[in-house]
Amino acid sequence: MELERLLQGVRRVALGGHVRPDGDCVGSTLGLYQYLQKNYPEITVDVYLEPVPDSFRFIGAAADIRSEVTETETYDLFILLDCGDSDRLGFSKMLYEQAGRTACIDHHISNQAFADENEIDPDASSTSELVYRLLDKEKITKEIAECLYLGIVHDTGVFQYSCTAPETMEAAAELMRKGIDYSGIIDRTFYQKSYVQNQVLGKALLDSKLLLDGKCIASFLTKEEMDVYGVKPKELDGIVSQLRVTKGVEVAIFLYELSHHEFKVSLRATGEVDVSRIAQQFGGGGHKKAAGVTMKGSAEEILSRLVEEIQKQL
Repeated sequence: MELERLLQGVRRVALGGHVRPDGDCVGSTLGLYQYLQKNYPEITVDVYLEPVPDSFRFIGAAADIRSEVTETETYDLFILLDCGDSDRLGFSKMLYEQAGRTACIDHHISNQAFADENEIDPDASSTSELVYRLLDKEKITKEIAECLYLGIVHDTGVFQYSCTAPETMEAAAELMRKGIDYSGIIDRTFYQKSYVQNQVLGKALLDSKLLLDGKCIASFLTKEEMDVYGVKPKELDGIVSQLRVTKGVEVAIFLYELSHHEFKVSLRATGEVDVSRIAQQFGGGGHKKAAGVTMKGSAEEILSRLVEEIQKQL
């Protein structure tokens, strides 16, 4: 995919990412948004995302995010970022369907290259790294670099996950040279948690259970429990990763209830289990070591079905 060719004859562009946007979704989307605004002033660019976590609000362009649409809005081009299929766009799917052309930049292995133009690389650490490859490096500003570094940091677990390649570190180094506060970005957006977030993390750890002879760990939060603590889904990031680092565990599962008997499932792996295959079986997707899906049923029923699939791979 070449941006110059993709944007030829385009007057209005919309950018969108997946529901419950994480660091890579926010970073890649806002990074590309600012690049297009700066280098293609003749094009109107709008960005559509669900409300982002407060820790990402240090990005000035976050104030430009639109979280609702009107039927009168139409675009020549809609670019999806970090989105394995169009259903995951959520509220902005209507704009995608009405756009003259569509493009997708993504690194999920489950992505079937569904847009008119696609830049898909399952071996990339993050969609932010893919966006970095597409941009003219001389035109990357400090503000754009902050966004892309944020995305790379979050999808590599601060360069700990197996998706981190030498090329990933080289990209991060170039972004650091733009003068960003790289340690501050990591601390503020990856490690820092509110008191309530730490309380909920503690509950999830206390209530967790070891399964499959200690090779799997699982925990869940009901909607009622989330209401008691006053936390929203975007404040639950990091719980499954903390479960994953338990000694001897190969797969971690964390569920939280969206509505009655409907749960968002996060899966993380350290061993050879391919959690993206498991998520795909139930209508989700992701990567070999990190995947997600929304499932219906009680928490116990969902866990039973997931553990059965994990056991098959073990």
